[in-house]
Amino acid sequence: MSGAKTWDLTALLNAADPQAALPERNLWLVRLLEWLRHAPRVDEGAAGGTPRPLVRLKHLLNVLERHPEHARSFAGVIAGVWRDVDAISLFADVGFAPRMALWGEFLGRLRRRLLPGTADTRDLAALFELLFPDEADEAWIAAIDDELLQRLGLLFVGASDRAWRDEMCSALMVLVSQISATGLSGAMRVRMDPALLQGRPFESLVAAWEAVERGLDDPAALQPALQYLRALLDRCRAASRSVPEHLEQHGVSVDLMFTVEQTDARLDRIEALLACLVAPHPAGELRRLVASLVGVVHERRSLRRLFARHYSLLARKVAERSAETGEHYITRNRDEYRDMLWRASGGGAVIAGTTFLKFAIGALGFTAFWGGFWAGVNYAASFVLIHLLHWTVATKQPAMTAPAMADKLRHIEREDGLNEFVDEVAHLVRSQMAGIVGNLALVIPVVLLGQWLGQWVFGAPLVGDKTAHYVLHSLDLLGPTWLFAAFTGVLLFSSSLIAGWVENWFVFHRLDSAIAWNPRIIGWLGRTRAQAWSHWARANVSGLAANISLGLMLGIVPALLSFVGLGLEVRHVTLATGQLAAAAAALGWGVLSHWPFWSCVLAIAGVGVLNVGVSFYLAFRVALRSRGIRLADRRRVRAAIWARLRSAPLSFLLPRR
Repeated sequence: MSGAKTWDLTALLNAADPQAALPERNLWLVRLLEWLRHAPRVDEGAAGGTPRPLVRLKHLLNVLERHPEHARSFAGVIAGVWRDVDAISLFADVGFAPRMALWGEFLGRLRRRLLPGTADTRDLAALFELLFPDEADEAWIAAIDDELLQRLGLLFVGASDRAWRDEMCSALMVLVSQISATGLSGAMRVRMDPALLQGRPFESLVAAWEAVERGLDDPAALQPALQYLRALLDRCRAASRSVPEHLEQHGVSVDLMFTVEQTDARLDRIEALLACLVAPHPAGELRRLVASLVGVVHERRSLRRLFARHYSLLARKVAERSAETGEHYITRNRDEYRDMLWRASGGGAVIAGTTFLKFAIGALGFTAFWGGFWAGVNYAASFVLIHLLHWTVATKQPAMTAPAMADKLRHIEREDGLNEFVDEVAHLVRSQMAGIVGNLALVIPVVLLGQWLGQWVFGAPLVGDKTAHYVLHSLDLLGPTWLFAAFTGVLLFSSSLIAGWVENWFVFHRLDSAIAWNPRIIGWLGRTRAQAWSHWARANVSGLAANISLGLMLGIVPALLSFVGLGLEVRHVTLATGQLAAAAAALGWGVLSHWPFWSCVLAIAGVGVLNVGVSFYLAFRVALRSRGIRLADRRRVRAAIWARLRSAPLSFLLPRR
């Protein structure tokens, strides 16, 4: 056949051949739907607001009613296709993954998007995708009125009422069996509310459906059996929907959430098929079913919708787990403010040692990868030490505090809730300032002390003139320093995502319980120490994951990117300050009177802003999207923050008495 757009209706009807091979008949149906869909503009104008496919459909029916020979051929093709294809797949499989796994569905959707379909198929589900490739098909099918539905009976002459009912019954058996198997699977069963599993709804489904199927031929028995089946379906739906509540407490599994959604969709399909089977006049229910199947086909083809839907929950859980950690980084009174200064000062002292080790690793002359690897180990070890000593690094705070801030947005529709959020913003800003001031207040003197001790012990500072000049050049205000600082902010944000994911994985697999109650571990450690280690691991898994991943990324990612020609480097405000302090000590106090030094000072100020700003912005965006904050609410928030800045600017710097 040539392209359908060049065919007129007469040519299409003349080509209808009930004796043709199945691929030819399937292809003819595809061409017919293309003819309906591509009505010329003049048809649309003549029909007013009627969808163009309906205009042509009415014209088609008029022609068939005037020409019985075409009607017989037409009906013969429809009946032959229906007889030769497997319709069960259309009712039971369209819109569902063959396996209850997110990645299996992703690969299936990717295959359908990249590989062309074929009309040489006995699978009505596959043919359905060829017949209705346009998303607009759902709208015009749903717009078919009752009069047109009655006339459409001509298209199905030869496809007996009993045939499509038998196909639906078989599809219902498939769906009911799948629901029963899913509900009885271990992963789902142990996470459902036990109260909702009383009466064994999943075990009883198949028998309940068989009773309804027998009742289709016995009207007196149909209604009680149908009522019981629908009650079981409601119990199964409630039990399945209780799984996310369990995951909220014990860690998220995207695959399990996908299984819950698939179960919910299968239950909806069962209800739709039952409505078609038991309706006295099923034409309207069949129309709704076909329109919904078209919509499902296109929804299930979208990769973006798949990941947007299933990762929104995981993003929220990552954000919430980071929020739990982030609360510890926000100070709300003077005692907490002083404690933050103290902990940040301890972090600055450790970073001073990290700075000297970084110079030492660079002096050893490793290759790019191994130099980056050992630099990453240096950073990771330093950050872990800071974490274990309960100290802090200021730039790690924003990615953790952003979700905690987003958590405060839940009640900003109220005026008092909005004011509480602005208070929290002020707490956060001054906490961040305390962290940076504390880090820098100790990293500078400790680095200077190290340089002086090197001069006194070895006769030369630990960082020499050559390295000092390189530092001044690499931190120059006019160089790519700020780009590198923004890149570092992305790595800081990424480490918070990794921390949230690792903690979720730890909780989901109940590793804290395994440490506390595993017989072998108890045999090694004893019950008391095993439980102590369990509590410690649960409390520190997020912090360890964040610090180790951040340290390794700061060292290794730039080295890996250099292999593909992306010369991105790390610019971390506390490390950069330590390096500049070491350079100034090596070059002498006279460097303070030269512009290159002050250019580096200004650049480091920008580094601090970008480290903090980029990581906070990215984490805050994730948290906002996970909670669905509206744009109008964001505007109210910005207006309220600016009003607070004008009325009480010092509240963003110092805590109130």
